[in-house]
Amino acid sequence: MTTAETAAPPFNFFPLQVARTRRLGPSLVRVTFTGAGDEDLSGFASGGRDQSLSLFLPHPGQPEPVLPPVVDGDLYGALGAWRAMPDDVRAVMRSYTVREQRRADDGTTEVDIDFAVHEDGGPACRWALRAAQGDRVAVLGPAVEDNTGVRFQPPADADEVLMWADETALPAASAILEWLPAGTRARVWLEVPHAGDRIEPRTAADATVTWLVRDEGAPPAVEAVRAAEVTGSAPYVWLAGESGAVKALRRHFVNERRFDRRRVTFVGYWRRGLSEDALREVPETDPETAADV
Repeated sequence: MTTAETAAPPFNFFPLQVARTRRLGPSLVRVTFTGAGDEDLSGFASGGRDQSLSLFLPHPGQPEPVLPPVVDGDLYGALGAWRAMPDDVRAVMRSYTVREQRRADDGTTEVDIDFAVHEDGGPACRWALRAAQGDRVAVLGPAVEDNTGVRFQPPADADEVLMWADETALPAASAILEWLPAGTRARVWLEVPHAGDRIEPRTAADATVTWLVRDEGAPPAVEAVRAAEVTGSAPYVWLAGESGAVKALRRHFVNERRFDRRRVTFVGYWRRGLSEDALREVPETDPETAADV
């Protein structure tokens, strides 16, 4: 048997249930999950930083998300069968960040996912607002720490990290800041709707964090970033949030500041006026507008 045949698959399906919820601010709800049924999440292995996963939610009235079985470990086949199911039956799928994975006092594994919520939100937002202990979901998540769901990958020679995130990417940005080694120079812009959404991140990095609060009349992200001085000779950029803002910021760094585009990681989590399902239909041939969630 070859090494490839014995290696663990990078992703797997995990059934989860809600352990508890916590309101972090006007626009953020944290849901803590544990394994559902016999699943203890011992096989779940987040790579940290902006680790993404696919979250599958039930429709209202369903006790758990409806998913086809995985036959002989064929995840692609299961996903194809899920896509072929009726929209009003198959589980609702959305992309989220693993805010934190940890071992609880009783030895079980817990996973936090932070949800950006607002009055006219979609199905994931509505689910998070009414989530209660015992509610069941499923995730297609990491089974090994080194996986393609971690997008924050600074080059070894990076001497400064530049980051922008809105409220949807605040969990990822916070997790990245916690991961950054002590002494790392970082310049960070975090954009949120309300002052109450300001959650000061923990970090050992030498980080300067600027909050852009829309309720307080904060300037557009690209204006705030354009006014900043970049001191590093080999910077690395990470941008995540609303696709229009991400596109404008990427153009600023690549076209105006002449950064190597290979040192700019950009992830469009959502687009104003479009659902995630519609965003995923944007042609992937356009790197500045394609859904990358």
